[in-house]
Amino acid sequence: MTRIVKIAAAQSGPIPLGVSRETVVRRLIEKLQAAAADGCDLIVFSECALTPFFPHWWIENEEELDQYYELRMPNPVVQPLFDAAAARQIAFYLGYAELDVAGDRPRRFNTSILVDKAGAIVGKHRKIHLPGHADHRPDNPFQNLEKRYFESGDLGFQTWSTLGGKVGMCICNDRRWPETYRVLALQGAELILLGYNTPDNIPEHPEMDRLVNFHHQLCMQAGAYQNGCWIVAVAKAGVEEGVSQIGLTTIIAPSGEIKAQSQSLGDELVVFPCDLDESIAYRELFDFQANRRPHHYGLIAES
Repeated sequence: MTRIVKIAAAQSGPIPLGVSRETVVRRLIEKLQAAAADGCDLIVFSECALTPFFPHWWIENEEELDQYYELRMPNPVVQPLFDAAAARQIAFYLGYAELDVAGDRPRRFNTSILVDKAGAIVGKHRKIHLPGHADHRPDNPFQNLEKRYFESGDLGFQTWSTLGGKVGMCICNDRRWPETYRVLALQGAELILLGYNTPDNIPEHPEMDRLVNFHHQLCMQAGAYQNGCWIVAVAKAGVEEGVSQIGLTTIIAPSGEIKAQSQSLGDELVVFPCDLDESIAYRELFDFQANRRPHHYGLIAES
């Protein structure tokens, strides 16, 4: 028995300042068309796929900041991507900056959505583990201001029944925390999708620069194996407005093995047929119900 989901991980090269949303969306549609032509069921785009990664800059002007956020999804600029996906019957994951004005105050989130083959949004995640700082650090080569420009996500980690299995989402720094994978796996996730913008250096800890690529892969391979799930991680790569970001867009099996990986720092499709049934043996091996003992851990209650 097999449940094959052919996935295209759509790595993006840099998005320069001043490039219009319309231009970026056309670029995404070109990737989607190529993935559909290759028979893919799903294409996964990066974190904040519609804009340069603005948390790398100190922005004080509210109007300047707001230009990077989406007030609704889809909106007229992004609608052609939804239309192209529905016409070609291919699902997609899209990361973007969200401005939510529905409540008593504006709220900003680092968000991703899961769109099915009919072009309908079936899932939404707001990034929970925000890295970086909120204060200005002008001596750093770049800023990491997600704690200034976003709130921690308020939707939790969820899974959705689609593409013949259970699919979960997370974003960038979420991938470094074991709770992300375990909470999703406890809800049956067989496939976890994530986008990221990750610099290849850490201003506050330059001694770790040599380990950036290793740590990127380590956390995901461990998460895949320990939780019996596929992981598809997609980069915004290359030098974007002076900030050098890793590539290593990766598709990882429930065994923890890397099945496919990007070879460049630019636009690139990484394609692999993922058999969701491969998760079964690893779920049986670990058997959460039979072997987890949260009431003995001394930290958390039975779940």
